[in-house]
This record gives sequence, structure tokens and C-alpha cells, in this order.
Amino acid sequence: MARQNFVLHKLDSTSKARLGTLYTAHGAIKTPVFMPVGTQGTVKAVAQDRLESLGVEIFLCNSYHLHLRPGEDLIAEAGGLHEFISWKKSLLTDSGGYQVFSLTSLVGVSDEGVTFKSHLDGSLHHITPELSMEIQQKLGADIIMAFDQCVGFPASVQEEKVAAQRTLLWAKKCKETFSSSWQQLFGIVQGGTQKELREFCAREIVAMGFDGYALGGLSVGEPKPLMYEMIEVVEPYLPEEKPRYLMGVGAPDDILEAVARGIDMFDCVLPTRNARNGCLLTRRGKLNITRSEFARDFQPPDSDCSCYTCSKFSRAYLRHLFKAGEILAAELATIHNLFFMLELMRKIREALEGGYFQDFKQDFLATYNSGF
Repeated sequence: MARQNFVLHKLDSTSKARLGTLYTAHGAIKTPVFMPVGTQGTVKAVAQDRLESLGVEIFLCNSYHLHLRPGEDLIAEAGGLHEFISWKKSLLTDSGGYQVFSLTSLVGVSDEGVTFKSHLDGSLHHITPELSMEIQQKLGADIIMAFDQCVGFPASVQEEKVAAQRTLLWAKKCKETFSSSWQQLFGIVQGGTQKELREFCAREIVAMGFDGYALGGLSVGEPKPLMYEMIEVVEPYLPEEKPRYLMGVGAPDDILEAVARGIDMFDCVLPTRNARNGCLLTRRGKLNITRSEFARDFQPPDSDCSCYTCSKFSRAYLRHLFKAGEILAAELATIHNLFFMLELMRKIREALEGGYFQDFKQDFLATYNSGF
């Protein structure tokens, strides 16, 4: 029986949007929530104390990468992932299923599991649903994900059907293997872009009784309206009393559209990866700070922002740091982009609490798409 881990405080009267709190062994998380990605046990360019000061309540690590280096046994020896990386708040690990299919040279996939060559050194590895549970339980994140098979876009109907059926089989094995008394196990709904397949997969996953439910295999190249349609297809089958997680989605407009369709949790590398490439997220869309026009621009990078970067430094200085190849450039840009995302989520929750979410959504999207 899945445990009670989520409290739904309010439903929006004009959409499917939800205001809630997710409880884990390491704290309470206000939802809707954006989770920064810390693949290797670190959110790139930002130390843990800065994450805490920004208001991060949970971030994501990747069990595939941590399994290959430094290994779950070493991390368990250190006292688990929280101790190893010195983070006292909540953590989520994804199963590595997506990375197995996107980063590696696949040797074989069957109902038993996946054999692949490491992207680091070419060594051969075999991961089963049972081993994925063992790895993630040793890592000790608060929320762990069932092992699933993800397919890209476009994919044939047969490919999507096989992946969905295998995801269900692996979910059952994960559920049977999972033995933690304090971690939470989320199931993943696959099914590609096939409406009936998504519905079938959702019904079957929910019937197994997980602590939360994720939508996988989206934001993999499909048109945005199709992604939104798949959320709408699955949402009616997801229990109201459980958290709902849209994996790998983090563009501000996508988050707003997904929140309106009943999603509570998001993660994506977009804010941090964009930051390291000089792309700032702002109220009026993306700003490439390395453009020549900013060489003598002494305004804040984003005049609407009160983050550390925008409070202290100018566009000209940040551009200089990028052009000079200074490490500080990535840190300052990442601080800004994470602040922007966390502020967006705070404002979404505030709008839900105040009953004006749809007005906020329309206003935000109109400004965000207006450009500079």
C-alpha cells in the first residue's frame, strides 16, 4: 500500500492546477515545484549553501552516472547521498533509464534488463529493474524512480507499445524489489504519443500503487501541443491524492501549461545548461548575454530581477566574464537562472493561493513571448 505523502491544499477553479505539499524524510516541499538537476551529485557551478539560500527544497541526482562513478557502495559507505554531498534537504534520483537509452551504446535490451557500454570507458554493464532498486536504495535519495524504457520521437507504434509493456513489467519488478521503510518509489507512465497506450499504461501503473506518478517519454522532440495533449490524456487516471511529476520539462512556458493540466513536479537541465552558455532566462524571454551590444551596457543583466547576480553586477561585466572564459561567469548566470525558475514557481503557488492563476499565466506568457 502506497503511503500518504502528499497534501492537496487547493484546486484551481478554472483549470486542473493544484497547490500542495509533498512530504519526504528530509522535509516538506511546496508544490508546484521545480527541481534543479544535479546529475553527478552537484548542480553545476553552484555550491550547496547557495542552493539553500536560493530556496531549493529538492534537487535531482542521476543513479546511472553515480553508479558508474563513484559507485553506490562508496556512497553508502559515506552514509548515503545526503551525507556524501552534504545536503540536508530532499533528493530525488531517477532510475537511469533515459540515460541508458540516450548516452550509451546499447548492446541489448530484453524483459530482464539492459546491457550497455559505459559512456566513460566502454566497459560493459547490465542493469535490471532489481539492480536499479538496489542502486537507488543504497544511494538513499528520498524519492526514487522505477526503471523504465524511454523511446524518442518519432517512434513507430510498435516501438512505443513494446516500451510501454516493458515499462509495466519493470515497474512490477521494481515494486516487488523495493524494501525501504522511508524512501518513496514513483512509477512512470510511458506510451509515447499514442492516446490509448498512454491511458492503458496509466491505468496499469496506478493499479500497482506507487507513492507518486511520473510522465516519462515526453519533451523528447515531439511538438509542444502533442506533449500537452498527452498530459491531458493521462491526468484523469492519476490519483488526486498523489504527486504528479513531468520528467525532463523545464521551459517556463511548458511549466505553466503543464501546471494548468494538473502537474506538480518538474525537473530539467535547461536553466543551468543555458546559463553556462550565456543564456539568461528573463521575464521577456531568453537573453544572450554574450552579444556585442552588451559590451558597454552597465544595466543589471535583468532589471526585473533581485537575485545576487542582478543586484551586484552589470551586463557588461557578465559578458566580459564569458568572453574571458572565467568560471565565475557560469556561477553568476546559474544563480540568476535558478532564482528565476524558483521565483516563477513561487509566483505560480501565490497565484493558486490567491485564485488568479489563469490571469497570471496569460500575463506571464504574453510578456515572456514578447522578447526584447
